[in-house]
Amino acid sequence: MHITTIALVISIVGLLSSFVLVGFIPSLISLALGIRLLIEDKTIEVVRIVAISFVGVILPIIMYFNTYGISFPKDNDSKENTFVHIIAENYENLGLYNRKDGEITEETPAAELVYQPVEEKEADYEIYHVSSGIPADAEAANSADEASSQDLPDIFESLDSINKDDAGNGEVVNVAASDDDMPSYGGLPVGTMLVAQYFREDDHNCNPVLVLRNETGDVCRYECIFTARDRDGNDLATSEKTVEVVRDKGSFVFEGRFDKRQLGNAVPDSYEFLVSKRTPYEKDMSAEVEVYTGISDSYAVLTANNKSSSRVKVDAYVLFFDGSELVDCMWMIPQNTGEVCIEAGSSASIQGNSYYRFDRVETYYTAYEAVGG
Repeated sequence: MHITTIALVISIVGLLSSFVLVGFIPSLISLALGIRLLIEDKTIEVVRIVAISFVGVILPIIMYFNTYGISFPKDNDSKENTFVHIIAENYENLGLYNRKDGEITEETPAAELVYQPVEEKEADYEIYHVSSGIPADAEAANSADEASSQDLPDIFESLDSINKDDAGNGEVVNVAASDDDMPSYGGLPVGTMLVAQYFREDDHNCNPVLVLRNETGDVCRYECIFTARDRDGNDLATSEKTVEVVRDKGSFVFEGRFDKRQLGNAVPDSYEFLVSKRTPYEKDMSAEVEVYTGISDSYAVLTANNKSSSRVKVDAYVLFFDGSELVDCMWMIPQNTGEVCIEAGSSASIQGNSYYRFDRVETYYTAYEAVGG
């Protein structure tokens, strides 16, 4: 076999295997052969070998820099080895692979993620507690009630009690019943209502899902930390979520995600959640957006119509139900630009396929002005 053919085969094999890093060495070999051949014979076939080999060499380097920058490899909290971590990180960033969350990141130290009810950090609002959907701190809720001179509505209530006239204004688009039997304990800012609570699992993850409503009288940004615990109360995993902006009276969803590998391939004995609020950084645009959800046998199509003169980012959660049981929960972001947003005066759709039988969905969304829009 001619050396040019050998170099071409090595370069192609090297390029293909570079997508999983191992092609760096064969690509380097074929690059050296290609350069040698190029010096002796400047033909298009040899230039092709050099080009393919160069891409095969540079691709693993780019993947490394995307993961670690110019620093040496370091331990990661997902307990993946360096090789697997580089591949997973890059393909997750491209949206081709979902490692799921529920891991502690460097930007969120473990000490900040653990919810300790007796040592809550000071805030400019009061916290009340719920246990499996039932108020566990009535005194705090009552004192806050007196301070605000408003009656707090029931903390756990059926979704059927929500006014359907609010549909299309950052509220519930389709309504279904509530279902949850996983023991839980949580803290919520006073004025933030727990509307419904679910816990679902599949082969890979466990997902606590909270449906909340902002009754504070203000537009708020919300953050939530979920903590999975064993029967002795030890931390097993954490998951951190943010909702950028919620209008007053608006309903929204927090979905935690615990990797079952962190739970010993089982479900936790209980979970905790701590919800906090602050002034949002973004401008609420939910009144300028209409959202519609259509369903078929195995999927839902969500369409968002941006009626404003600005680009808008829409975050939507579609909850799939079989009767009263939550079987799936999908985070959907409709877009028609390269910047994950919807252009002014236009619409965008996104389809979500459910792998479970369902007969109804409910949709929640928030919307805010896209940066630079």
